[in-house]
Amino acid sequence: MLVLVINCGSSSLKFQLIDAKRRVRRAGGVIERIGAVSSIATIEVSGEKKQRRSLTAGDHAEAMKYVLDLLLNGSNPVIGDVNEISAVGHRVVHGGETLTESVLIDSNVLEAISDAFDLAPLHNPANLKGIEAARRALPDVPHVAVFDTAFHQTLPPHAYLYALPIRLYRRHKIRRYGFHGTSHYYVSRRLYQISNVDKTSSRVITCHLGNGASMAAILNGRSIDTSMGLTPLAGLVMGTRSGDIDPSIVFDLVEKEELSLSEVHALLNRHSGLLGLSGYASDMRDVLTEAAAGDMRCREAIDVYCYRVKAYLGYYIAVLNGCDAIVFAAGIGEHSPEIRAQICSGLENLGIRLDDAANREAIGKEMRISARDSTVQVWTIPTDEELVIAIDAMKIAQSAGAS
Repeated sequence: MLVLVINCGSSSLKFQLIDAKRRVRRAGGVIERIGAVSSIATIEVSGEKKQRRSLTAGDHAEAMKYVLDLLLNGSNPVIGDVNEISAVGHRVVHGGETLTESVLIDSNVLEAISDAFDLAPLHNPANLKGIEAARRALPDVPHVAVFDTAFHQTLPPHAYLYALPIRLYRRHKIRRYGFHGTSHYYVSRRLYQISNVDKTSSRVITCHLGNGASMAAILNGRSIDTSMGLTPLAGLVMGTRSGDIDPSIVFDLVEKEELSLSEVHALLNRHSGLLGLSGYASDMRDVLTEAAAGDMRCREAIDVYCYRVKAYLGYYIAVLNGCDAIVFAAGIGEHSPEIRAQICSGLENLGIRLDDAANREAIGKEMRISARDSTVQVWTIPTDEELVIAIDAMKIAQSAGAS
């Protein structure tokens, strides 16, 4: 069963065509700079090298048409007819409290996604554009929304409520939601499959460390706490996001830097994190290179980054009353032995000890990297959010067909 997975940003459209039953990717890519004078498509078809092409995509609808034309008529056509696509799975960042699991898209779902615009103003409007474009291009197949927030709907009230007047939660649903749910779900399930950790009696901490970064405390397979909050800004230091700060800093910035609230919002989301600390780059690979060359600001940025992850590890070990396994995933988590080593250094008294050779070897692969005498297992597991979306879309589409 072929599922087209769509993930739209404000000026981008990422896609993958996945055989969900066999769990095989047929094609994938991204169209960037949608709406600009010239757009760029990076395409990878199974068995071929990545290709970059220039095109004109004035909006997401044109980008979607390009994707379908590529699949049908590219140099190596992937499908013979659009009817071979059995479902479309859409990544949607925020489901609020209404959309708590993957769901077949209808008018009510579209309205609920719109209602969550104020909770994810940078993401949900773009996600909705992608849904609308794909539904116009493929009107005769089921479209399924899969939410970043869904996995964290099991958080108890004491974990998701903020210490604000309760009327603000009742009126505006201001609470912790958490994100990267499909990633935390996927890597925790893979851990149960490839290790001796039993889902039904387990304490697991998952670390999704990429340009966006978050952690989750997972008890017996259920998320009970997570580092991101009402929005993806909270928690860990990220590529350009600040993570946790004293809320009074916002008022100081408005007063002392004479910034507007929208400028503060942009500063915290787009100009902080590794970029702000290093003054150089938001990509950890670049920061590591400069730190190795002696740049002290980059070295300091790495130290702050790792310290925040380490602090959350201690926090979640307390929340879980111990820990059976830690999983590193996403770009930094999967590919940076230096960062993993620095995070885990000094945690031996908590039962966390890395095997240095295994840690160095584990780059982009599923691998246990903890030492034999480590009472806490430590793993690297490459995440696969698109596969989660494809499988959910397949199941819901088949269920809708049966009903």
